[in-house]
Formats: sequence, structure tokens, C-alpha cells
Amino acid sequence: MPRMLGADGPAAVICIRVAVGLVFLSEGIQKFLYPDTLGPGRFDKLGIPAPTFFANLDGVVEIACGALIVLGLLTRLAAVPLLIDISGAIVLTKLRELRPGGFGGVQGFWGMAHDARTDFAMLLGLIFLLWVGPGRWSLDAVIARRFGSRVARR
Repeated sequence: MPRMLGADGPAAVICIRVAVGLVFLSEGIQKFLYPDTLGPGRFDKLGIPAPTFFANLDGVVEIACGALIVLGLLTRLAAVPLLIDISGAIVLTKLRELRPGGFGGVQGFWGMAHDARTDFAMLLGLIFLLWVGPGRWSLDAVIARRFGSRVARR
């Protein structure tokens, strides 16, 4: 558990944290702003059961966990549901494009590779954050320093 809550990693991790967190935060907000194209309407088109429930759940998870990652608060814990989220997105939307008659545009592998570039970047960014940690410029690091100094005084 200390490893999962640890605030190690260089200060430069903030670049990855902010990029990954803002993409998820933005996508979560857009699920509520554009429900027909990015929220329940899209989930229904993909054949996901209870599309309103799952689209809203997905939006809330993306907003909450994206914000936590931007702040560097419980970063590794917040990355786990987002890893599940992005893995599901890749399986449900991007891999379908490999089949003939996908979603339009460029077909086959190159069409899928084009459409999945952000998803794969987010997947690798989340793996990086799990591996390296939130970095020194995070709320996790501030809490660890304060908690560590209290323990050292006892």
C-alpha cells in the first residue's frame, strides 16, 4: 500500500500528469455536454447495455480521476479505473475498426491506428504514472512530506 500511495518520481512527471489528467477530465465533461455523440447516444450505438447509466458512470469516473491525476492526489489509485476505462474504449471502439465496414474514414489497420493514437498515448501515460509515481510537484508529495515530518518528530 505505501508503494501505491508513494509520491516518488521526478518533478518533470507533472507534464505527463497534466496531459493525461486533462484529456480524461475534458472527455468526461464532454460526455455530459454532448450526450448524443459522446455520451449515452454513443454507448447505445456501440451496443453497450444500459447506455445512460454506463455513459454517466464513465463520465463521472473520467472527471473525478482526471482531476485527481492533474492535482497529483491519490495519483496511482486514480490511474487504475482510468486504465480499465481506456482499455474498454480501445476494445469497444478501436479494435472494431479492424473489421471490414468499421466506423468510416480510412479502413483497416491504418484507420484504427489513426483513430487510436490518443487512446494509446493515454494508456501508456497511465502505465507511466503507475510505474514512476506522481512526482515531487504533486499533492501526494506534499502530504508525504508533511506526514513524514510528523512521524520523524515522534
